[in-house]
Amino acid sequence: MEVTDKEIQQYAEQFTQGESDLLKKINRNTHAEILFPRMLSGHLQGRLLAMLSNMIRPKCVLEIGTYTGYSAICLAEGLAENGKLITIDINEELENVAKNYFKEAGLENTIDQIVGDALEIIPDLNEEFDLVFLDADKENYVNYFDLILNKVKKNGFIIADNVVWSGKVMKKPKKGDRATLGIIEFNEKVHADNRVENVLLPVRDGLMILRKL
Repeated sequence: MEVTDKEIQQYAEQFTQGESDLLKKINRNTHAEILFPRMLSGHLQGRLLAMLSNMIRPKCVLEIGTYTGYSAICLAEGLAENGKLITIDINEELENVAKNYFKEAGLENTIDQIVGDALEIIPDLNEEFDLVFLDADKENYVNYFDLILNKVKKNGFIIADNVVWSGKVMKKPKKGDRATLGIIEFNEKVHADNRVENVLLPVRDGLMILRKL
């Protein structure tokens, strides 16, 4: 289930700039060949990420959750001159899939692709980030937030995906549903945190946009 009504989603996409040929290819191939294609950002969200990145003009972006590379390519569209994007994913099986798309996009020297556990990798990153996109395992959203906030510049941004989680956050979680509990905890934590300001957008499966104060 997605937050946006299907017909409204289709109408929004109709009047949103289209995907590039490469993004169409990634979208199509991911749905045809990769498990859990719903994890892909897709047309509308991808264009929103690209728009936000172009507005921010980040010098350094961190993405937690590479998947097949669609969102990283969208975020890279707004990078400042000589900017870079670091993307982390634990799934070794998708490493070459994303790497090949980055090369096809001409971004192999712009995107630093790291395979491994982000909870272990992030503490060793020395960069200061203008923008962070969080789209990884939901039960660790709070842990990721705690790790990255001090690495985000003042007035920098964090964008977290899936914060409505198919509407599950508005219901009592089922026993053992750690993902839903993780999203609920994250939403409540950042909303009460006076170090950031936040807005939750009901786009696709929900995007939380945070600005570090």
